[in-house]
Amino acid sequence: MHEISLVRNIFNTLDAQYPKEELAAIKSIYLKVGVLSNIQAVLMQNAFEAVTATDAPQYAHAILRIEVTPIVIHCNNCQTESVIENYKFICHQCQMPSNNIVSGDELLISGVEF
Repeated sequence: MHEISLVRNIFNTLDAQYPKEELAAIKSIYLKVGVLSNIQAVLMQNAFEAVTATDAPQYAHAILRIEVTPIVIHCNNCQTESVIENYKFICHQCQMPSNNIVSGDELLISGVEF
């Protein structure tokens, strides 16, 4: 389960960014997870709970909040953006195929609430 290593990396990033006093005050950690990132929210939540219970008890009071972002492409033909469904990378405006991904492949910490 690669989600466990991802959760550990998130904690390492937070440890490097904030002093220990601020880490103790974290209420929520916000993630943006793109559909193409191959991360399932429920598995990420389970990994978060497992890592906080065993390796990172300092984060046990925090809540992980995950926003799943859709796949959005930009069409160079008609200069529009389309939300992709069922992995069909076709512009909704002109029906041309496009692999110019604007969003949907991200995994990032979008915010921390204290």
